[in-house]
Amino acid sequence: MSVSMPSFLNCISDDDFAHYEVDDYQKCVAKWCSGCGDFGALNATKRLLAKEQLQPENTVFVSGIGCSSRFPHYVNSYGFHGIHGRALPIATGVKLTRPELDVFVVMGDGDCCSIGTAHWIHAIRYNMDMTVLLLDNNIYGLTKKQTSPTTPIGFSTNTMPRGSYLPPLNPLTATLGVSNASFVAQTADWIPAHMYATLQAAYEHKGFSFVRILQRCPKFTPDVFTDAVKNPDNNELLVHENGIDAPGLEKLFKNRIIHDPKDLDGGRHYAEVENRVRLGLFYRNGELPCYEDTREVVSVTAAEKIQKINTEFDRYAV
Repeated sequence: MSVSMPSFLNCISDDDFAHYEVDDYQKCVAKWCSGCGDFGALNATKRLLAKEQLQPENTVFVSGIGCSSRFPHYVNSYGFHGIHGRALPIATGVKLTRPELDVFVVMGDGDCCSIGTAHWIHAIRYNMDMTVLLLDNNIYGLTKKQTSPTTPIGFSTNTMPRGSYLPPLNPLTATLGVSNASFVAQTADWIPAHMYATLQAAYEHKGFSFVRILQRCPKFTPDVFTDAVKNPDNNELLVHENGIDAPGLEKLFKNRIIHDPKDLDGGRHYAEVENRVRLGLFYRNGELPCYEDTREVVSVTAAEKIQKINTEFDRYAV
């Protein structure tokens, strides 16, 4: 596990950085494979941070393990690169103790939907005010092409060379099936305008904003989304006055479904896998209470924490 701090903290005065540009949020050069969808997600995220003028010292990125989980290393803010599948409980702890912070969680499909499944399900129930990004490339990329929970059936990998024999898990229907789900959306790395608009809507929502980003892995799953990338007619956008507003896509993406994101049953229906990639806001409920608002967090100093720990240890002294 590693914790990173924003480089801006060594500035002399807060006035020196009264306004942040997009590049101000880039901590260092991102090291992903050329053509990786993670670059698009990072760029959209930096645009969002600049648009909202989020203060680096009041912003936290938390991740688990995987290619996408290197996010905190590349964003100039506080960051916590945790362990596999445990990004959400770490983020929950951050938000409980510092509810005023802007918390972002970045996970991969194996990270969230396999070892992290239990944390994912209960984080939905808690409905804490955080923006959660699932970067789904349908494969374990960091460990070199093992079948993940979202790998398409029949797709050959190093762990299943004859092809995956289980139907892939659908993160959208899984999330929409959990009580207290409040924001569920899907976007794709090959439509940057839609991805940025989706992240904007997710950030503005007060509650657990779950965004699945379909992305290409140029090394191991380069052809999974080929039909959707090459032919816009294989994409279908959910549109509504209360949904995702991504201007300029009307001429290119003509397949559009009018879906009110207040309609949970409709969201579940449209989230089902069919012969097209469906993007947009499937469900939003801004009236659900956030978990941190229902809990009273008692402030404890560092000295008091040490005293409490030592008192507890003394109980077991021999």
